Amino acid sequence: MKVCDMHTHSRNSFDARHSVDDMCQAAIRRGLYALAVTDHCEAPFIRFGADCEFGSMDEQIPRSFADATAARDKYAGTLRVLRGMELGEPMHDAAQTAQALAYGDFDFILASVHNLKNMQDFYYMNYSGVDVDRLLAQYFDELAETAAFPHFDSLAHLTYPLRYIVAGTGQLPDLSKHTERIDTIFKILIKNQKALEINVSGLFKELQTTLPDVDLVRRFRELGGQYITIGTDAHSAEMVGKGIEQGMEVARQAGFTHYAIYEQHRPVLLPLSEEGNR
Repeated sequence: MKVCDMHTHSRNSFDARHSVDDMCQAAIRRGLYALAVTDHCEAPFIRFGADCEFGSMDEQIPRSFADATAARDKYAGTLRVLRGMELGEPMHDAAQTAQALAYGDFDFILASVHNLKNMQDFYYMNYSGVDVDRLLAQYFDELAETAAFPHFDSLAHLTYPLRYIVAGTGQLPDLSKHTERIDTIFKILIKNQKALEINVSGLFKELQTTLPDVDLVRRFRELGGQYITIGTDAHSAEMVGKGIEQGMEVARQAGFTHYAIYEQHRPVLLPLSEEGNR
């Protein structure tokens, strides 16, 4: 089977540690077939330039694209290096989002929501006294808007807030209250032929599940979902590829026979089992 990691961050992301080359070397050591470099581009923060607390996106993302291009050429025949970007909050500022998309001729765009409009990242929030159900309702509503955005390939970490809600409260929210909203997101993705990401980072945090979990991935499939991508969300070389095979197993349990990598925004389907190669 071909194992691929479609969500990684190099030190061109403000919160990551290693170079693109370091990440590629780690992928090769672990026998990966493909690696997507998807550095953070938080669209609303582009306008702050060098004054941005996360650094200048105008510098970081073109550098990420150039580094991934150099790695693609360097490791041709050994590792498929895909030039990507994690585009955060694309619905918050249309002009800055357009600027982000113009940074390079990307293979792959992940769309994500790390914070609601005019609110801080879920990572930084204090959940004591917060109405978590109301917060999640707002999040899924915004994620539905994001799912309808045309210029991306896969929707990242559907249940992102759970990483931090569980860590902060010790309790897992009841997502059955949000079934209709989540189904709306899935139906939009399916209509627009977009992928859903299985993000395995939650396996190594308090949550102990993928984002989203197998039940939600299965629901996506039941509704007609065709495309799944799998990524570690690695922010260091040692995490590259870690848990991908567990993510593949989640996809199999949910009823998928293949998962996707993207080249020039075109899905390339890879089998999830040896039988799929026959």
